[in-house]
Amino acid sequence: MSGMYRFVFFVFIFTLNAIRTIDTQNVDPPAIPCASKSNTTCEDCLKNVTCLWCISTKACVDYPVRSILPKPSVCPLDNARWGLCWVNFQSLIISMAVLAGIIIIAILVCCFCCCKCERIGNKRQDAKVAKQDRARKARKNERKSERNVRHEEIRQKYGLAKGNPYSRMEDN
Repeated sequence: MSGMYRFVFFVFIFTLNAIRTIDTQNVDPPAIPCASKSNTTCEDCLKNVTCLWCISTKACVDYPVRSILPKPSVCPLDNARWGLCWVNFQSLIISMAVLAGIIIIAILVCCFCCCKCERIGNKRQDAKVAKQDRARKARKNERKSERNVRHEEIRQKYGLAKGNPYSRMEDN
C-alpha cells in the first residue's frame, strides 16, 4: 500500500508543480539564461521554470518547448529533471500513461456496467409486462366464460335457447 501512497504523493507534487508553472508563466522570465546555471546544483537551475537540468552532464539548458519531451541529444529522459529535482521524465511518462490507462479502463467498465444493468432491467421489465398480459388475458377469458354462462341461463329462462333458432316461430 505504501507504493500507492507514493504514487498519489507523486501525482500531487506533479500537479502542484504544474500549477506553479502556470502561475509563473505570467511573470516575465528572469534575465539570467539557463546556460549560466550549468555546473551548479539542480535546485539552482530549476529555480527558473524554463530550465531543464541534465544529471549526467550537470548542464542547465533551456527547456525545448517546441517538442514536448527533450530529445536524447539534449538529455536522456532518465537523467532529465524539470520542476523538481527528484522527478525524472521517464517515470513521469510511465506513471501518467498508467494513470490514463486506469482512467480509460474505469470509464469503459462503468459504461459497460451501466449498459448491462439497463439491459437486465429491460429484460426484467419485459418479463413483468408479459406476466401481467398473461394474467389480464386469463381474467378476460374467465369473465367472458362467466358472461356466456349468464347469457345462456337467461336464454334458457325465456326460452331462447341457442340450439333451435326457429323455436320462437313455432310457439306462435
